Amino acid sequence: MDRRCFIKQAGAGIVAVGLSGCASDIQAQPSSLTNGSRPNVVLVMTDDQGYGDLAAHGNRHIRTPHLDRLWAACVRLTDFHVDPTCAPTRAALLTGRYSSRTGIWHTIMGRSLLHSDEVTMADMFKAAGYTTGIFGKWHLGDNYPFRPQDRGFDEVLIHGGGGVTQLPDYWGNDYFDDTYWHNGKARSYTGYCTDVWFDGAIQFIEANRDRPFFCYIPTNAPHSPYYVPEKYADPYRDAPEVPNANFYGMITNIDDNMAWLRIRLKKLGLEQNTILIFMTDNGTAAGFSKGKGFNDRMRGTKGSQYDGGHRVPCFIHWPDGGLVGGCDMDALCGHIDLLPTLAELCHIKTPVAELDGISLVPLLRGKTTERLQRTLVVHSQRIEWPQKWRTCAVMTERWRLIDGKELYDIRQDPSQTKNIAGDHPKTVETLRCAYERWWKSVSDRFDGYCEIVLGSEQENPSRLTSHDWHTNDGPVPWNQDAVRSAMKANGFWAVRIARDGIYRLELRRWPREADLPIQAVAEGAKAVMAVRARIQIAGVDQTKDITGPEKGIVFTATLPAGSTKLQTWFIEPDGSSRGAYFVYVERMQG
Repeated sequence: MDRRCFIKQAGAGIVAVGLSGCASDIQAQPSSLTNGSRPNVVLVMTDDQGYGDLAAHGNRHIRTPHLDRLWAACVRLTDFHVDPTCAPTRAALLTGRYSSRTGIWHTIMGRSLLHSDEVTMADMFKAAGYTTGIFGKWHLGDNYPFRPQDRGFDEVLIHGGGGVTQLPDYWGNDYFDDTYWHNGKARSYTGYCTDVWFDGAIQFIEANRDRPFFCYIPTNAPHSPYYVPEKYADPYRDAPEVPNANFYGMITNIDDNMAWLRIRLKKLGLEQNTILIFMTDNGTAAGFSKGKGFNDRMRGTKGSQYDGGHRVPCFIHWPDGGLVGGCDMDALCGHIDLLPTLAELCHIKTPVAELDGISLVPLLRGKTTERLQRTLVVHSQRIEWPQKWRTCAVMTERWRLIDGKELYDIRQDPSQTKNIAGDHPKTVETLRCAYERWWKSVSDRFDGYCEIVLGSEQENPSRLTSHDWHTNDGPVPWNQDAVRSAMKANGFWAVRIARDGIYRLELRRWPREADLPIQAVAEGAKAVMAVRARIQIAGVDQTKDITGPEKGIVFTATLPAGSTKLQTWFIEPDGSSRGAYFVYVERMQG
């Protein structure tokens, strides 16, 4: 049955149940695998959907009937925390380690690249004999050695950068009938982006139904820009309590896709022995604004150090695994815990690297009632070099210490309205000491770079974008609108030359697929009247005149192997300049 037929026929057949219920109209068929078999894993993570952006959590304005039914049958982690923004959460989730430890504390500026020596969840599953696949948003690097195919994934279907329409993404994508990267190659797809991710994931599951698989579906929706088929947004258009109809519509589309995923798992006989996890990557971006929407009384939204920025949904379904569904688990836990938890559930080894997370299996299976005596830290840096105490939360099951100054009793004050730091100085001091130990532990590599490798056998040529520029000041052109507006900015790429040789470096304003001259005024874009181009790398400093409607300015240089910086300029007659937003680097000889 195809997706459209299923959604139409399902209609009221898969609808929301009472929040205390656990029944499901999706009747599981007997699994084709025995209880002794290794379970499959499907991990779905949506982008910018907050804790309150689900009907099951009390939002009376949003329509998520299929997710509500899944929620009713799951173990729900009700005090589950991630980082306040996208890439850091992904790094921590996939490594079981604090994001800052892995090289990631921003979403751009070369600070969304995962250290090449980090071992990912996909590496772990692949080493254990699982087939691995990713479908959607990666956001941990678009060049070798940071791409998902370099980090343990066998099957890769993704957009570029941190979202569709960002600079590393294929030029001109707009969520509909786009071109995405399939196993490293650009390929055109028909349909809405979220539908494409789930269809790709289901094809992967069907192809690997007779072997254990790890399927990671990190959607870009409901991240901005808020594009969605009208039929999903229309029901919210005239609702006075809905802050953003398109945002809610994107979530309802995800809800339909979750139903489609579950019905396919059932039809394939895989539902019983598949661990299905649903979670999100940070607090809501557009589901709560100026009193409209629902945020479950929490303070803050995406990017905030308050709970609304990082407490998110997470629920787990595995009928064959002895998990008691339809119940809440209120222990303090987070993204760093899922890797060790899945390793234990699947009876596979965890990575050699020291983990920050712990296995939640005893809690999930109800084998212990002891409270977790632990302290977790999240922070949002979004700058080139991390700063101590910047936008951070130190958490226990009772306390939240914000920026090292404000203290809240989260049990008594879930909205974090009353700062009681003055009443509990010893608690403040204890939590500050915990943060100091954490900072010392994660900061030993803060002074370095994650280097893009040029001229390797794995990626040659390489396509660099200004999304990954390093800079201490000024803006970074991280999305396609910045190119259209000809943003005046510059920075450098931290790179490593794989081997000595002759390299060809092509500087462009527009990517090759746009096929436009540097000085072109297209798509309402601002003109760039550059007359010279300049490049610096590994001691090479060259300048060339721009004499006509060139699409790219090509430099050839003999480069030695090793670490270096690459910087470029398009220089105008008045001496002002901007960097080349795109550079294509290819090792020609050597």
